Amino acid sequence: MAKQEIKLTVNGKIYHLEVAPNEILLNILRDKLFLTGSKYGCGIGECGACTILAGGRSYLSCLIPAVAADGWEITTIEGLAKGEELTPLQQAFIDEGAIQCGFCTPGMVMTATALLNENPDPDEEYIKDYLRGNHCRCTGYIAIVKAVQAAAEKQRQG
Repeated sequence: MAKQEIKLTVNGKIYHLEVAPNEILLNILRDKLFLTGSKYGCGIGECGACTILAGGRSYLSCLIPAVAADGWEITTIEGLAKGEELTPLQQAFIDEGAIQCGFCTPGMVMTATALLNENPDPDEEYIKDYLRGNHCRCTGYIAIVKAVQAAAEKQRQG
């Protein structure tokens, strides 16, 4: 299979990559760029562990052919914090105990970041509905919803 060159901007850094037509974006991020925060969970878009942001919106990177992402500006979980300074949402996940095993956490944080980009004042039902595609086997979601609410409150306060 002939490889194709694509250009990605990931976490502010520009990459020119040779990819096969059947390579998925998740594998490019993990195996070629060594950004392993996005997880390979189900591989069929059901769990949300591979969630990334492009243009402020969340995408399941396991479903996207890398060639389709040519020209995209992508943020992975590694690109959210500014050095050692976590985003309010990342800090809220810690403060509210929304992290247990941690496997789903990157995808959950990325989806919740997109949620707060779209709606800075979500109610509990909105949060639950928005996160419905992200699966967690450990937390029971209560702490996750509380973390999103806490982050939204902190962002509204400035």
